[in-house]
Amino acid sequence: MNVDHSYSVSVEWTGNRGTGTSAYRAYGRDLTVSSDGKTAVIEGSADPVFYGDAERWNPEELLLGALSQCHLLSYLYVASSRGVIVERYTDQASGTVLQTDDGGGHFTEVILRPLVHISAGDPKLAFELHAEANAKCFISASVNFPVRHEPRILVLDDPLA
Repeated sequence: MNVDHSYSVSVEWTGNRGTGTSAYRAYGRDLTVSSDGKTAVIEGSADPVFYGDAERWNPEELLLGALSQCHLLSYLYVASSRGVIVERYTDQASGTVLQTDDGGGHFTEVILRPLVHISAGDPKLAFELHAEANAKCFISASVNFPVRHEPRILVLDDPLA
């Protein structure tokens, strides 16, 4: 059964320094991202290489974060349905963007590096479930570049864990 889910966010540019976009370096890249009913507002900007604020999230980091979060949530779902008890999960995700000569660009790949600590279940299955989680992740299924996984599984009662 196919089910549609709708999401919405509001983005507001807050970087007008008084002259709008009168010149490329005349305006700030600051913005906010919000969603109805959410109290937290994400403060965003451009990557510093494009004159953005390094203290704020840039769109590339937000996409990377969305992929990492989606995989984590999909992984927890498949693990719970297959008898793998996850106690901790961290990810050190990275992505590469190729900037093209015309000023555009695109992601060429993302690598997720989940470190998953389990207390029960087969470690080999826990490792293999990353492929199933990737297939179920809405965000990963929506991008046109490879999302690779380099997972590590640690068993909590293992003295090396």
